[in-house]
This record gives sequence, C-alpha cells and structure tokens, in this order.
Amino acid sequence: MNRLTTLAAVSLTLLATAAHAQSAPYTVVETGRSYARLQDAVDAIGSGRGTIRFASLRYYDCAVQGAGDVTYQAQVPGEAILDGTTCEGKGALVLRGRSARIEGLVFANIRVSDKNGAGIRLEKGNLAVSQSWFRDSEQGILTADDPASTITIDKSTFSRLGTCEGSGCAHSIYVGNYGALTVTRSRFEAGTGGHYAKTRAEKVQILNCSFDDTHGRATNYMIDLSDGATGRIAGNWFVQGRDKENYSAFIAVAAEHRNHPSGGLLVEGNDARFAPGIDRSSAFVADWSDDAVKMGANTLGEGLKRYEKR
Repeated sequence: MNRLTTLAAVSLTLLATAAHAQSAPYTVVETGRSYARLQDAVDAIGSGRGTIRFASLRYYDCAVQGAGDVTYQAQVPGEAILDGTTCEGKGALVLRGRSARIEGLVFANIRVSDKNGAGIRLEKGNLAVSQSWFRDSEQGILTADDPASTITIDKSTFSRLGTCEGSGCAHSIYVGNYGALTVTRSRFEAGTGGHYAKTRAEKVQILNCSFDDTHGRATNYMIDLSDGATGRIAGNWFVQGRDKENYSAFIAVAAEHRNHPSGGLLVEGNDARFAPGIDRSSAFVADWSDDAVKMGANTLGEGLKRYEKR
C-alpha cells in the first residue's frame, strides 16, 4: 500500500469514527458501546453498574433510570448540556434506581406544565453530584422522600432557578425527607423565586458554599430546614439582595414542621450581610424548633440579628 492510499484509508477511518460519535454520543465505558439515545444507554446498564460518558454536545434528550447504579459523566466538564427536554413531564434525568452519580453535566432551560421542571428529579436512591451546573430552569434538583438514602452535592452551581408561579413554589434545590444531605463548595445565585436550598432531610451538612442573592428576584430564604435537622452549616458566604418575597431570615429552622430534632444543629463560621445600598433588618437564623440550636461565631453585617426564636 503506497503512502497516498494509506493516508486515504486513515482519513476514511477518522471520518467514520467522527460520524459515529456524532450519531451515537453516549458511550457506556465498561462495554465501549455507543448509543444515539440516552435512554438506550441507561437501559443497556439496566440493574447493573456502569458509566455513561457524554460527548461535548448540546443534547435535546432525557432519560429515566429505573434500576442499577449509573454514573452520568461529561467527557469534558461543562461541555455536555441537557437542554430543555424532559421525561415524564418531570426532568431531564428521572432517577429511581439504587444510585446515580452526575459528573460535569449542565442542565438548562428545564420547564414543564406544573412549574416543577428539574434538571434532576430524584424519586429514590442515593445521589452524588459534582462539578455540574443547573441554570435557567424551574428547579435544579427536586426529590421525593427516601429516609434510607443520602444526597451529596459538591463544586456545583445553581443559577437563575425557582418560581412561585405554580400551585406551590419551586426552588434551586428541594430535598424531601432524605436521610442526609451534604452540600459543599457550591454556589447559589440570582434565584428567580422560592428558596435557594430547601430540605426536609434529617441530617444536613452545608459547608463552604456561597449564596449570592444580589440579583435575585422574589426570593425567600437562603436555607430552609423545613422540618428541622441536625448537622452543621459552616464556612458559607451569604448576601441578601433587594427583591425579596420574604427577607425576614437568611436561615430558617423548622418553619413548617418539627418532624426532626434540631438540638445540636451548629451554625458557625459563616459570613452574612445585605447587598450594598440595602438598609433593613433581618434574622440570620430564625428558629421555630424549640430545640437547642447552637450558634458559633459568625460574621454578620449591619442590620442582621444573630438568632431569633419564633
């Protein structure tokens, strides 16, 4: 085979490979097989364990995971975007398997008829999210109840989420009655309604995050522990903006129910203030629990009351 023939053969192989990647952008890492539809890749893993790698594309696709342990992984973090398409009228990923991991994906423009459209709709099982971005949707993450399971979120961003246009409010994240929620090194910003982090989990760790409400619209609490919780809220940065539906507190404890004890919940090492030019008063922590919530040292701006029992 001469040199020109060899080059032509190599070029044809590269073109065929590129065309296949374009038509089948989801690859199950363990088998090396690629799929054109996300649902087909999820179904190929079934009740087993596997990783689906996403090519760097914008996807108008969704999937339901009914079993197994599935990792959804961007080949390049931030370059695989699930944009505007939902399954079951719920979300881009509807999860009810044993567990799911989300790594490096972007969820954008998710909206449904009942105003509860979410990037991730978690119905049961463990969930771990890292280096992902949820933006311009009704909700970022919305869950049902699963007290035996846990949720962890790390190094992720939640932008321009939430609405109170439906029968209730949607939030940047809403976690039902889960066993534990851990959120670390994540950013919440420019909410468009509801709370930034609303959770009914029994145990919480919200650490080293930022809640920037400077450009928020009609937002509510930064953190709402709706049913009470134990755990730790520490090392976070909070700025409350001007356009609020409710500016009376930054963090709310057991504002709806006392289903979980809050004794020993520790709030320490946080920095909280109003955006420049705002002159009002608010409570940093508002507590309806009647439990012994522990307040450590926090840096609070002018007009903020450290703790208020309600």
